[in-house]
Amino acid sequence: MWELALLFLRLGATAFGGPAAHIAMMEVEVVQKRAWLTREQFLDLYGATNLIPGPNSTEMAIHIGYLRAGWAGLIVAGACFILPATLIVSAIAWAYKSYGWLPAAARVLFGMRPVIIAIVAHALYKLARTAVKDLFLGVVAVLATALALTGANELVLLGGIALAVAFARSVKRAPISLWLAPAPLVAASTAAAPFGLLPLFLFFLKIGSILFGSGYVLIAFLRSDLVERWHWLTESQLLDAVTVGQVTPGPVFTTATFVGWLLAGPTGASLATLGIFLPAFVFVAISGPLVPRLRRSPTAGAFLDGLNVASLALMAAVTLELGRSAIFAQPGVLPPAIALVSLLALVLLPRLNSIWLVLAGALLGALCAKP
Repeated sequence: MWELALLFLRLGATAFGGPAAHIAMMEVEVVQKRAWLTREQFLDLYGATNLIPGPNSTEMAIHIGYLRAGWAGLIVAGACFILPATLIVSAIAWAYKSYGWLPAAARVLFGMRPVIIAIVAHALYKLARTAVKDLFLGVVAVLATALALTGANELVLLGGIALAVAFARSVKRAPISLWLAPAPLVAASTAAAPFGLLPLFLFFLKIGSILFGSGYVLIAFLRSDLVERWHWLTESQLLDAVTVGQVTPGPVFTTATFVGWLLAGPTGASLATLGIFLPAFVFVAISGPLVPRLRRSPTAGAFLDGLNVASLALMAAVTLELGRSAIFAQPGVLPPAIALVSLLALVLLPRLNSIWLVLAGALLGALCAKP
């Protein structure tokens, strides 16, 4: 148990680069170095994480903990992987809330935000190459993105697209009219809502319970509810929260920790973190026996295909909106230049760790941006 705890504490404190990098590091540690699992077992667990909502790398840690040390291992591995990132993000959130108004900090963030947009756009491209398996899913992705840009409700969009793709596959035709029906895809009210700790916890619990695909899809839900509907955050605060989630080690979902701290200090950070990660423990605990059945079911597979495509559509829509704010609404040529160079670097240098781009953007912002 101690070996399990120390391993995932170390990974949680040093695993930069997003879920794919985290899972690669876990494979080295538990398959190659320690031989706790065979490579085939490891791949089976990775496949299982893609069939349930939540952060893939965190769920992978939870799966490994359960196989290594039972129910106690499930909790220990997951908690130890999450804890370092939570503490680091909380410290940054405290400093941001206390000193984020300083001109120097504003210049640093001015340079970092375009890099984050480039990183998210590049991740979207790579995920789309896997998720969009044929022309039909490509058409669905485009239509879903258009609906997301018009303000369609995220949960209805995810569920509606997934069910429609499953139905289309089952009857061997593509009922495009299903995507175009505007009635169920109505935008939610944009009236401001009073802040409360219970709504904060329930909001992140909802996200942790339904969020498929990349952790970057989280941005779409944060922007839609916390910025546009409830007005708890500004768009610049959201971009900064995403930036912190990207530049710190461990799960990208610790963006929730940062948001919680901004809204309600340590209590808000704790509730947001608990809400967004708690479903992962539950889903891993109950999903094991169901995974082989889902894999063998064509209808369930089609449902998951639709869910992934809808998730990418939400991610594309919010990337366009945030990109407009972080790049094109800013003065001067520096933001678009930083974004373009960052995107080219990610494409041409696939082994480049994105943390170096973020640091370079911060340095350029500090040196070149106007105070």
